[in-house]
Amino acid sequence: PKSKRATAGGLVVAWYFSNIGVLILNRYLLSNYGFKFPFFLTFCHMFACTLLSGLTALIGLVPRQYVRSRGHLVKVATLAIFFVSSVALGNMSLRFIPVSFNQALGATTPLFTAFFSFVILRER
Repeated sequence: PKSKRATAGGLVVAWYFSNIGVLILNRYLLSNYGFKFPFFLTFCHMFACTLLSGLTALIGLVPRQYVRSRGHLVKVATLAIFFVSSVALGNMSLRFIPVSFNQALGATTPLFTAFFSFVILRER
């Protein structure tokens, strides 16, 4: 249906621009403003993500998700650790590299994801 496509398209556009805004703001805080706490900045990101994801579930924009088993919890926790590490290391790198180079590196992610998916999982 058109309404679902419009909602999905609107969410993707909002995500894209908010991602750019967060990246530029992080760069400004960490490099130009002299904020020296990239891990605290990462904590603020994760806290905001927790609040906003809870809000989207509360208003019914997305269905509420539950951990179904110990194995599921391990998988979610592993993903969370990698995600937080990625954000924290990205925040740390913004003190030393330009935003454009950070974005260029991020653009290579699908290539490496496909490569490791093929090598590790044997998926095509």
